[in-house]
Amino acid sequence: EPLTWITASAGRETRLILVDDVAYFRADNKYTTVMTAEGEALLRTPIKELLTVLDATTFKQIHRSTIVNLRAIAGIVRDDSGRGTVRLRNRPETLAVSAPFMGLFRHM
Repeated sequence: EPLTWITASAGRETRLILVDDVAYFRADNKYTTVMTAEGEALLRTPIKELLTVLDATTFKQIHRSTIVNLRAIAGIVRDDSGRGTVRLRNRPETLAVSAPFMGLFRHM
């Protein structure tokens, strides 16, 4: 059964975040940063462990340090080296896609 909710820290506040609201997760030393349209929070769960409990049809690893919610993707740009850049719907930043993970986007 995939995760539905996560609890994450944002300063002194503990947030209850619906997993569907997560744009992406990024490894950050011993923590994982959770990015939503509203902002960011921290989890104490490593990214490798998150992969085992997230819905594999919705969340995909696109870099060794990044897991993205496929529903949050607005578009992807491929470069000549085989890497890519993901543009998100509700976040201003872009995410790097390393060459080994570009295969996820071949059929999109």
